[in-house]
Amino acid sequence: MNPRQACLQCLYRHPPALFEAALWIAAEHDEQLQPGESIASLNDLRQQLAASLPSLPARELAQPLLRRLSELGFRQDGEGPTRPRHALLHQVLRHRCGQPLSLALIAMELARMLEIPLQGVNFPGYFLLRVPGADHLLDPCGGRRLYPRDCLALLQRQQTSDITLTAEHLKTAGAVDILQKLSRNLLALHLRQDALLAALKDAERVLQLGPANPHDHLARADIYRRLDCPQGERYDLEHALLLCEQDSLRLQLSQRLRALPQTPSLH
Repeated sequence: MNPRQACLQCLYRHPPALFEAALWIAAEHDEQLQPGESIASLNDLRQQLAASLPSLPARELAQPLLRRLSELGFRQDGEGPTRPRHALLHQVLRHRCGQPLSLALIAMELARMLEIPLQGVNFPGYFLLRVPGADHLLDPCGGRRLYPRDCLALLQRQQTSDITLTAEHLKTAGAVDILQKLSRNLLALHLRQDALLAALKDAERVLQLGPANPHDHLARADIYRRLDCPQGERYDLEHALLLCEQDSLRLQLSQRLRALPQTPSLH
């Protein structure tokens, strides 16, 4: 079983083995990675945390858990450019520095081990956590509480100042949503480094994990174009066009398709 197959197999479990699936994603980019070693390392961390958390009801321990992780050195990447290692889970676990989503994956798995209720929220341009039923969200980078006004401010920093906060922005993220977001993050980071074959793996995984949007197909089409693979580019442009509802984007996709060399017919 290759890493991609192992990742998908984790999703078939009840409940899905999200942390292990994310490790198998990292294994696609690091042949030396043994997910079992990272799981064992996380279990050691769980034992350390269990001995230092306050004696409170489980639903009140999510913020202390995140604060304790911060005290142990887990932090958001903030020095220099963000690199793929800030999204590859075994590297984040080793160096304790990563993107909010990667830090959240570690926190959610520790919470599961410690029977602390904690869910992911696929916030635009970021990733947040929530305790079911709470009136606030939690920042995975240190545990700060975020109320609606804080979420709006974060959203406006990520996008535009005139955007409004809606319930759609605060939806709980399922396992597939989270793994697709992780894959999109890795795709963007690999493209920054012109690692096209690594980015292609991420783009393929996004499409294989679950329902995709036109931009997911367009992202892979752009990689195929840079790899001089017009047949692959045509396939994804056609699928992006089928899914697209924006007239301006549909026009751009149609123009790109017409500019591609025609596939010779077989007789």
